Amino acid sequence: MQSPLRLQEMIRVIRSARTQGEERGIIQRECADIRAQFRQGDNGERSHSLAKLLYVHMLGYPAHFGQMECVRLIASTRYSEKRIGYLGAMMLLDENQDASLLITNSIKNDLSHSSQYVQSLALCTLACMGSAEMCRDLAPEIERLLRASNSYIKKKATLCAVHIIRKVPELAELFTPSARSLLSEKNHGVLHGAVVLITELCEHNPGTLDQFRKAVPELVQIMKGLVTSSYSPEHNVAGISDPFLQVRILRLLRILGHNNDTASDAMNDLLAQVATNTDSSKTAGSAVLYETVLTIMDINSESGLRVLAVNILGRFLLNNDRNIRYISMTSLQKIVQTDHNAVQRHRGTIVDCLKDQDTSVKRRALELSLALVSAVNIRSMMKELLIFLSTCPPELRSHTTSGIFNAAERYSPSKRWHIDTILHVLTTAGGDVRDETVPNLIQLITTASELHCYTVHKLYRALVKDISQQSLVQVACWCIGEYGDLLLKGECEEIEPVQVTEDDVLDALETVLQSHMSSPATRGFALTATMKLSTRITDNVDRIRSIVSIYGSCIDLELQQRAVEYNALFKKYDHMRAAVLERMPVMDKNSPGHTNGDTSGEIKEHLQCYKTYLFQINAVHLNFLLIKESWTKNVSWFPQKYKAEMQKRCVYVHVVLTETVYEKNGLSLKIQCDKQTETEVTVTLIGSNSAQNDITNFTLQAAVPKSVQLQMKAPSGNVIPAHGLGQVTQTVVLNNPNKASLPCLFLSFLSFSNQGAVHQDTVQIDSFPTQACQTSVSPL
Repeated sequence: MQSPLRLQEMIRVIRSARTQGEERGIIQRECADIRAQFRQGDNGERSHSLAKLLYVHMLGYPAHFGQMECVRLIASTRYSEKRIGYLGAMMLLDENQDASLLITNSIKNDLSHSSQYVQSLALCTLACMGSAEMCRDLAPEIERLLRASNSYIKKKATLCAVHIIRKVPELAELFTPSARSLLSEKNHGVLHGAVVLITELCEHNPGTLDQFRKAVPELVQIMKGLVTSSYSPEHNVAGISDPFLQVRILRLLRILGHNNDTASDAMNDLLAQVATNTDSSKTAGSAVLYETVLTIMDINSESGLRVLAVNILGRFLLNNDRNIRYISMTSLQKIVQTDHNAVQRHRGTIVDCLKDQDTSVKRRALELSLALVSAVNIRSMMKELLIFLSTCPPELRSHTTSGIFNAAERYSPSKRWHIDTILHVLTTAGGDVRDETVPNLIQLITTASELHCYTVHKLYRALVKDISQQSLVQVACWCIGEYGDLLLKGECEEIEPVQVTEDDVLDALETVLQSHMSSPATRGFALTATMKLSTRITDNVDRIRSIVSIYGSCIDLELQQRAVEYNALFKKYDHMRAAVLERMPVMDKNSPGHTNGDTSGEIKEHLQCYKTYLFQINAVHLNFLLIKESWTKNVSWFPQKYKAEMQKRCVYVHVVLTETVYEKNGLSLKIQCDKQTETEVTVTLIGSNSAQNDITNFTLQAAVPKSVQLQMKAPSGNVIPAHGLGQVTQTVVLNNPNKASLPCLFLSFLSFSNQGAVHQDTVQIDSFPTQACQTSVSPL
């Protein structure tokens, strides 16, 4: 039998394995040998076997069978075995395993051991994997060791106390008296542990803040000693004396000085000294300065000190290390609202960071640049942001466009500048803007009546040049439809005039309609614009009629429906076409459609209603103009002049007739004839609710003679909202293949619930309402 390998030899053999299978074979053989060694008892090799098992555990292989061996070695009197046992416990045990409870007594005994190294092993293990139960049992021992004379043990006990407070916060009071006395130690390790312990006590128990604020002068003196001390090879890191301790002290000072003038005043001079004298050319110095800046910004510091902190962050922006530039901009982002002017001084450097190759740095620079935009610098900042938009990564374009739109909305110096800026964005990144951009821009254009000619000329040129940006094309089509007459006049003082013919405009719109790049929504805009031009031009109305009729058989149902309705305007309702296709009314900024950035609650709902009005009414989408009651309900909140404008444009078309067949207990049931032939009738049953409460569990069943085939489609729902705010519909198809006279329809069973009461009824329908073959038209 092959003899077991020593640890170093086993590592060499495992590393020399050429395949994963070969490595697993070696591990399996060694684990079998380790188990055999454990079973042989105390033969002097147990610690070596456990050391090998720990290496196997580090490679990711199962090593749980060594847990009890750890317990045995911890109880050993030999230091070499005890050391490996504690190491194994820290690696193989955790607080959720029962085996961890078996070492509690051993740890307690070792905490009182005469050797500081054995005590250290016990302290490290408790701090690493001590459970709440172990912490409660051993907390008095740790508090005793905090008062030991040995600095080595004090350091370990302090860190162990931190672990106990995190596990059992109610034990924090036990360590509060000893923590303050540790600040008088000269050993840096003990001081570091003491600062961490006090920080933990303050965070878990704010009631101790007042007690530890008395220690601010001591902390200031310790920090001053570190800043002004001469070179010490034991603690020096890149020319900075113990930067780890300095960072910890600054974090504690930040907690103690927060919202406290006395503590803040006591540390102001120190912070100014650290900010002035610390060398930032190395990472260690930058870390200390960064914590100094955070402390200055979080306490009640003087204004001059805050400016100094912002200037330090500004210097960080010039650092070659991208990580330092990133944290600098992150910090500036947090304070830009409170110290706006101080951050503005570094605007040029921040804008330069937009050119950084790292995307995360670009993102932070973009967020900070947008936060720095103001009414004073809007033109210069927008120029830089538009340049960045043309080259920024795709994942930042959406955020960039949104930021530009918000800044332009808040600080635009003029409406023309505002429109030009948005059009520039749409031209550059039209595919990355949010959905509300198009209606928002249209609303802006309608309010700028003096710029209608300028806008339509500029948008027409952009449309002719590029139709790939869908948002831009939609706005351009809308403007051409509204202000096409201004475009054809060719008279515009704000822009170089270009003679545009009717054919040129229609060619551009037809290109949009036929392009594979155009979305269905964009084609809808183009078709509506074409239709609206029929009242703005004189020589090409027949061509428009031809274009519209072509799309009456379009595969896209939305486009087909619009085309059919527009064809109806050309034929039956031609006398109303000019009135229906008038320009949109101007919407005031103070009307409900303008949100000033607040799109919450009722105002947001009003904005959505206005968008519906903007597109569907303007598009002459007659489906939304048919029913007078629905129209009145949807737009009752509009200002009076808008309602008057809509009344002037709307038409009241009786498309079908309905007949009420049941009205009781708040439920009204109507029948509507949708289609009727010699052999088939399609009717719709419409249920509405005038009661104070919703009607629930609404069901309908029908019965007909055997000679008739009955098909009931699925209902639209089973809950009818109260106050007539909604309806439930169900379509019924009656098929009579024998062409006999169609029977009356019997609703054999009608059931619904209202306020907990169940209502059931039977309704007989003796005749169907006549389908409206003749359509009457009358103004509202």
